[in-house]
Amino acid sequence: MVLLAYLKQINPFFRFLLVGVVNTLIGLSSIFIMMHLLGINYWGSTFTGNTLGAIFSYFLNRSFTFQSKASISTSSVQFVIVIVSCYMFSYYTGDLIARHIHQAIELITLDKRDLAVFIGTGIYTITNYVGQKLIVFRKL
Repeated sequence: MVLLAYLKQINPFFRFLLVGVVNTLIGLSSIFIMMHLLGINYWGSTFTGNTLGAIFSYFLNRSFTFQSKASISTSSVQFVIVIVSCYMFSYYTGDLIARHIHQAIELITLDKRDLAVFIGTGIYTITNYVGQKLIVFRKL
């Protein structure tokens, strides 16, 4: 309990990153299992993995990261809009950047899809934080 009380006092971005670590473990694990073990394509894997992480993320970010009192009915709709917008932008951009990197640098041994996932995840983290802070869980 002391640790939780301390963590609630630190900067919201650092709390967001802590939630993001767990969210990322859930999402990326799901993505790579689906892509590499189940043979599901890039878009299906990234969408499903991010959906699983997003469900966890909503509740923890609402109560822990932003300590929001926003209604669940309103904030959950806004959350979905922000998540879907960030997902589409981030993973599309990650895919484009990975294609260019792979074409420009032939020595890269990392699978192009994996590179796209890592790039997309970085972009997603930043855009999602901004959207959650300014739109979904903003202080009224």
